[in-house]
Formats: sequence, structure tokens, C-alpha cells
Amino acid sequence: MRTLRHALTVTAVAVAALCPPALAQAPAPATKIGFIDVQRVLVRSAAGVAAREELEREKASMQREIDAKLGELKTLREELEKKGALMTAAARGEKQDAFERKQRDAARLADDFQKELAKKEQLMGRRVLQELDGIIARLGKERGLTLILESRTALYVAHDADLTDEVIRTYDQQAAAAKGKK
Repeated sequence: MRTLRHALTVTAVAVAALCPPALAQAPAPATKIGFIDVQRVLVRSAAGVAAREELEREKASMQREIDAKLGELKTLREELEKKGALMTAAARGEKQDAFERKQRDAARLADDFQKELAKKEQLMGRRVLQELDGIIARLGKERGLTLILESRTALYVAHDADLTDEVIRTYDQQAAAAKGKK
């Protein structure tokens, strides 16, 4: 412990000795920081709204397919309950196996759909962030900012440091201009 303290003291003295006096006395440049709520950009921007609507359409299509599978399962279960006692053991066993197989298939399909939706949502978010990259960099340079952070990482954000609405406006204008050129 004593040697560690000694080594740290020697290192601090060496750094202080090597540091030019002019640098040691120079005031630190003012740090200007901006914040962006990326989630709000995804929710309120035209591209984010369009992407969410597309995801909702796909989700509804997937839900219809799942509902159809659940309807088949319900029909099979009712058939087993009503006619199961009248069936031979072999026929009842086959129906039970078919029911269980369809039940597993439906569960697997629902799980696959859930993963597919999560993947598409993640890709959509990544695409929007890539599109925002240039806008954020330009805005930071124009405002003379040193750093732009995601607002969820901060405990406090002053209203005038929040750039989200300006980013949304610029992003929507840029997307509209790109559509106009097509």
C-alpha cells in the first residue's frame, strides 16, 4: 500500500514537472452540450411514424395468421372433447398427437413472429439513427457544440439544450425534399 502511494506521488510530481506552465494556467475552453431525445424523434418524425405504421400492418397480418392457427386448435380440441369418447384409442391418439403438434407449431410461429418484429423494429431504429447522424453533426457544428448526448443518459436537461424538435423538423424537411426529387 505504501509503495503504491509512493508511486502515485512520484507520477503526479513528474506530470506536474513536465507540464508547461502556460498550459497549466490556460483556462479550459467552454464546453457546450446539446441533448436529443432519440425516442421522441422516432415517435414524432414523419419517417418514424411511417415505419411504425408499417410495423403495425405487419403485426396485424401476423396476428391474423396466429388467430387462424388458434381457430384450428380450438376446433380440434372441441372435436376431441365431443367425439373423443366415441373414437377408438388409436384414432383418439392420432387426433391428440395432431392437436399437440399444431399447438407446438402455433407457439413456434408466434415466437418467430415476435422475433421478426423485434428485429425489424431494431433495424428501423438503426436506419433512422444513421439518417440522423448527418443532421446531428451539422446542427452541432452550427451551434458550436462540443458534445451532443442522448437525453435519457442525463439526469437534467435544460430546455434550451434540447435539440430534439429542431432535429425532427430538419429530418422531416430533408425527407420531404428527398421525396420531391424522386
